[in-house]
Amino acid sequence: MNDYIIINSKDNVAVCLRDFKKGEEVNGILLLEDIPQAHKVALKDINEGEDIIKYGYPIGHATKAIKKGEHVHVSNTKTNLNDLFNYEYHPQFNPIETITKDVTVDVYERENGEYGIRNELWIVQTVGCVSGIAKDIIEEFKRRYDTSKIDGVYTFTHPFGCSQMGDDHVMTRTLLQDMVKHPNAGGVLVLGLGCENNQVSAFKETLGDYNEKRTRFLICQEVEDEIEAGVNLLKELYDNMKDDKRVTKPFSVLRIGLKCGGSDGMSGITANPLVGALSDYAISKGATTVLGEVPEMFGAEQLLMARAKNEEVFHKVVDLINNFKKYFKDHNQVIYENPSPGNKKGGITTLEDKSLGCTQKSGQAQVEDVLKMGERISCHGLNLISTPGNDLVAVTTLAAAGCQLVLFTTGRGTPFGGFVPTIKISSNTRLYEHKQNWIDFNAGALVGQKSMPELLSDFVDYIASVASGKTKTKNEINEFREISIFKDGVML
Repeated sequence: MNDYIIINSKDNVAVCLRDFKKGEEVNGILLLEDIPQAHKVALKDINEGEDIIKYGYPIGHATKAIKKGEHVHVSNTKTNLNDLFNYEYHPQFNPIETITKDVTVDVYERENGEYGIRNELWIVQTVGCVSGIAKDIIEEFKRRYDTSKIDGVYTFTHPFGCSQMGDDHVMTRTLLQDMVKHPNAGGVLVLGLGCENNQVSAFKETLGDYNEKRTRFLICQEVEDEIEAGVNLLKELYDNMKDDKRVTKPFSVLRIGLKCGGSDGMSGITANPLVGALSDYAISKGATTVLGEVPEMFGAEQLLMARAKNEEVFHKVVDLINNFKKYFKDHNQVIYENPSPGNKKGGITTLEDKSLGCTQKSGQAQVEDVLKMGERISCHGLNLISTPGNDLVAVTTLAAAGCQLVLFTTGRGTPFGGFVPTIKISSNTRLYEHKQNWIDFNAGALVGQKSMPELLSDFVDYIASVASGKTKTKNEINEFREISIFKDGVML
């Protein structure tokens, strides 16, 4: 097995798969300095201003002459990206090649035809002021009643719902309403304070179609004992959901969010390609995947645009990209101020470097639709959705769109989990072995242990086990369930 990889024959850099010392050789080239794992080494002399090529595409240009065998990173490389672009539609569709494997999942069939992979009882707060009350209601409810017939009772704290104006107010309400109707919840108590901007009455009026049997509302200021009232309402909901049973359905019922966080130089070689292969497999079975993180499409967006199923979807992708760039400019921020310090330490040099790896999570399928933040999935296949790269906001938005679980690749590690099962996939074996209390699946096995088809088969089985409730994710085991809602405007 090689301990380095040249990803594309056009590349003028190689990626080291282990730490290398000065004087060792990579592809017959003597290293002129130490090269950390997942970092890049020049395969040829690269002139100042010349493009650095990785994945077969430019990831930036050399800011000074780089000698063959030198470390290629932030000290000598800069992004090629700048400002807004005009795009043209040049469709390029690739056939999906995937494994032959039929897998079923055991899920909860909801009255509206959606499917949940958990049967949980939730308190959704209209405002952050009632976070403590929500926790107290759950604690008292669990003290009085046996909840073993369901998958758990949870609330998801947030600081929003009051002192917000305009779009921020609407976004908070919309995402919380999406949570109320999420199929992973068998019952939901909507808990308000009474004086907040996000009034329960308006929340209910704009909620749209919802299951009245499985939804209750409580305004704390209107009752004498909000804990007792809340416990009684949870008991009503519990009684309505406790006898729900899993039914066997095809893999096609799954809606899967795609996310990466804390990437390293291995992410675009192992974890993200594995998730891309999973996305292609899922879509071949009629399932749905959703890719967010718009700023981490910058530099690779034209690859996604070429896969738009038609011109209408192409223009939606263009708007997705340019609207997010405009958001940066409206706030006087540099569009390409990325990657993060952790990304750079892990071997990622420029945003193109990160984006070309990040977008591999989408596989090869054509883009069927583009969703705005707060919109819910309406068609099968690969969807794009407007989210920032921020882990908490992106996962919350993916789940609110209707994803029952999220695949989260990482080269640095994180304990974070969203309000749906959040499967952490490590890009390297070192991280998997070091943080087994955080990481669910090791894509690092692609380096010298398993082929992509072999590991994909294992990964499909793992996801089916999680979806069927046979396996809990590490964020579920650790009781790490967080949400965060996108905020753009002023606060009163």
